[in-house]
Amino acid sequence: MVFSGSPPLERRIRTVVLALFLCAQAGFGFSVGQDGTCEANGSIYFVGEWYFLESDHCTQCECTSEGSACSRTECTSLPAACIHVSHYPTDCCPRCEKIGCEYRGVVYDLGQNFQPSECEQCTCDSDGIARCLVADCAPPPCVNPNYQPGKCCPECKEGPNCYVNASRSQVIPAGEPIWVDSCTKCRCHDGQDAGFWEGNRLASCSRLKNCTPKQPSVKKN
Repeated sequence: MVFSGSPPLERRIRTVVLALFLCAQAGFGFSVGQDGTCEANGSIYFVGEWYFLESDHCTQCECTSEGSACSRTECTSLPAACIHVSHYPTDCCPRCEKIGCEYRGVVYDLGQNFQPSECEQCTCDSDGIARCLVADCAPPPCVNPNYQPGKCCPECKEGPNCYVNASRSQVIPAGEPIWVDSCTKCRCHDGQDAGFWEGNRLASCSRLKNCTPKQPSVKKN
């Protein structure tokens, strides 16, 4: 293919220094005719014509009276936020087809705010990185919290409560002390007690001395 004049180079910067190759120089398949023409790529070029080497699309040459003067194109850096790069066979440099952020398989536009989950707030920054803030939920003040759709932190629908002991077989509401049997009084920890914010959900209990819990009466048929 014959180029007349110097065509524009999209997204390319030509090197400042031109490497002068004689048409007879091996490696690129150059040859020079006695009439001052240059032969390359299987074609004849006249003095003043420009062309790209078919063997190297990054090298552009001009046919001169002394031979082919060639320079190699340096590709510019792609945007940091480029997430889709294409390489076309006839192009020297790769192309950026899409900029943005990719987060968990989903593409977002630059500057876009998004919420990938109930507990995350994210922004697609200009460098193509999605930066997220994750909510830090305090331990729920109950042993049976519920997670609601669209909400990050769990809620205690039945109010604050705790287990009576490590067996976790009995739950009592928080607040005033509660007699769990005829001899034992228990109270759930509150925000003033050590361990509450670490998720301590066992009650603090006191037992009467020399007390024997009453056994529930059994009805006879």
